[in-house]
Amino acid sequence: MRYSYAITGILLAGGAAATLAVQQPVGAQTPQNAPAAMPRTSTPGSFADLTERLAPAVVNISTTQTIEINRGANPFQGSPFEDMFRRFGQRGGGSNEPITREATSLGSGFIISDDGFIVTNNHVISSRGPNGGPGPDPVDSITVTLSDRTEYEARIVGRDPASDLAVLKIDGDDLPHVQFGDSDSLRVGDWVIAIGNPFGLGGTVTAGIVSALQRSIGQLGAYDRYIQTDASINQGNSGGPMFDLQGNVVGINSSIFSPTGGNVGIGFAIPASEAEPIIRTLMRGERVRRGYLGVSILPLGDDEADALGLPHNRGEIVARVEPGEAAAEAGIRQGDVIVAVNGRDVTPDQTLSYIVANLPVGDRVPITLIRDGRRIEVTAVMGERPTEQELAQRIQQGAEQQEDELRDPEKDEPTNEMEANTLESIGLGLQTLTPQIARQLGIGSGVRGLVVNQVDPSSDAAQKGFRRGDIILSINRTAVEQPSDAVRVIDEARRAGRPTVLVLRQRGNAAPGFIGVEIE
Repeated sequence: MRYSYAITGILLAGGAAATLAVQQPVGAQTPQNAPAAMPRTSTPGSFADLTERLAPAVVNISTTQTIEINRGANPFQGSPFEDMFRRFGQRGGGSNEPITREATSLGSGFIISDDGFIVTNNHVISSRGPNGGPGPDPVDSITVTLSDRTEYEARIVGRDPASDLAVLKIDGDDLPHVQFGDSDSLRVGDWVIAIGNPFGLGGTVTAGIVSALQRSIGQLGAYDRYIQTDASINQGNSGGPMFDLQGNVVGINSSIFSPTGGNVGIGFAIPASEAEPIIRTLMRGERVRRGYLGVSILPLGDDEADALGLPHNRGEIVARVEPGEAAAEAGIRQGDVIVAVNGRDVTPDQTLSYIVANLPVGDRVPITLIRDGRRIEVTAVMGERPTEQELAQRIQQGAEQQEDELRDPEKDEPTNEMEANTLESIGLGLQTLTPQIARQLGIGSGVRGLVVNQVDPSSDAAQKGFRRGDIILSINRTAVEQPSDAVRVIDEARRAGRPTVLVLRQRGNAAPGFIGVEIE
């Protein structure tokens, strides 16, 4: 039901306060469930005094690194010399020596102690990787410029790629500095201001409100819980502070959402409550230690939840279990749905990665999971999370291994009728994955399952991206090696009234993933 009110806004002289008055026609009755009148609230008439106090502690960070480029690449791409190089630059001798050039980048940071400790993003002071993202190594040199244009050479005290945080140090005394505030007390709608160096324009101040809290931006990592703001944040703001109206740092500006590369009113900051403990650890010269279960997990979408008969927005599904790690030792299996860890529910706002990463290494932790419709309690001893490089290597190795419990594959039965049955049921024609087909697809010889040989273009499976050559390892957590296995599992789900089945799909040698597919 909607109610119509005349709203008048009054800005008091000097901007000290604003009052919103809710007015009604004379004699009108206030509806029982109508919103109450807005309270009188204090709002800033100007951010000038606050900015004048805080800006000296915000710094410009410029970096340099030597990068190697392909001899055939144009080192002047995007510059006025691009065409000249294309016409004349490659006519020289046939030397095979690599071409190098110096690359620079800009970012922001802020001083948190009078003797020169500075906070910024890790990606601001990291070398560029081959795909353009942050590489594993730091840049060659870092220059910090204060608001009065004083320059310092900075050294790296510590950096933490998982949280995208880094601590630098400059040699100085009695430097302007700021302190961390309580980001947990932020509410959607609170005023915040950002100070930084967007596009190299030093000392830029923008203001806005907190648009959302605990925002996930698709990283699915231990710290994918950002403050979202409409305060203008652009390239070069990375590593700069987000302040509340008391002048405390409540966030570290980290990334933007933009189809154009410029600000569209959606920026993200790392909450101070998450950042400060990591910063203090790095300042002491220590390595950040995080809990680790040793599982690859996927969000439990609505279709996957329906296939398992579970409520929506609760739990995450285990796609793979690392041998010898905490999860394997605790008896957790592929396909289990973890719904709670250490008494905390696993939800989209409180992910499994976030909960586990913030648990002490070595702690014995109770874990609640769903397996085959049964609620099971296990206890895991928290391991220590490997480095990002070690994790990447494990993912690559895990893509070539399977954790399925395999049955005897030596069966000889007609499949045409079965293939037609699965095509009609879930829109996929399936046949046994033979060694010859595996070789053709470049699949490891240890993989057992069914290969997709036909996809109904009007099916839900087609909409979910299935295609010929995909491998089906299991359906509803049951290994399938013959089309009859798939038919049996699908029929069981249909008789149980389930609208979807949970399919474990592998494409090439990539890591498998669970997908909920509707039953026709």
